[in-house]
Amino acid sequence: MARSMIGNYNHNIDAKGRVIIPAKLRDSLGRQFVMTIGFEECIYLYSLDEWDKLAEKLRALGNKKDLARNIKRLFQANACDSEFDSQGRTLIPQNFREELGLDREVVIVGNGEKAEIWNKETWNKTFSKPELSKENIKKLLEESDFDIDF
Repeated sequence: MARSMIGNYNHNIDAKGRVIIPAKLRDSLGRQFVMTIGFEECIYLYSLDEWDKLAEKLRALGNKKDLARNIKRLFQANACDSEFDSQGRTLIPQNFREELGLDREVVIVGNGEKAEIWNKETWNKTFSKPELSKENIKKLLEESDFDIDF
């Protein structure tokens, strides 16, 4: 079983649209992986095994409902096969960079089964919202009897 991806890293996109992915995340992703635009304003990076699991879940949605077809399109139409070069960099497609405002500073985070690439400003803005404060999250978890030590 692959190790869960964790951590928070600040990096820069170079002039050619490449970014270094931290070694710990590269180890979990493998040399070849899948990149797609996610629900939030970020890019999701999946190992091939995790992508296959997601693709199976998407297939299970079927094609009868508009919502199911659109969810499948969101992930698959915006997906591309990716890989790392010898320096641990990967190219972020220009249309991804334009859509998400990824021009220089990015935050790369491990989020369990996937890694994410965020515009640094968007990351900071998103996670400075009061409802996402550590205190509020802890309170919500306690109210829902979610058993976790902090």
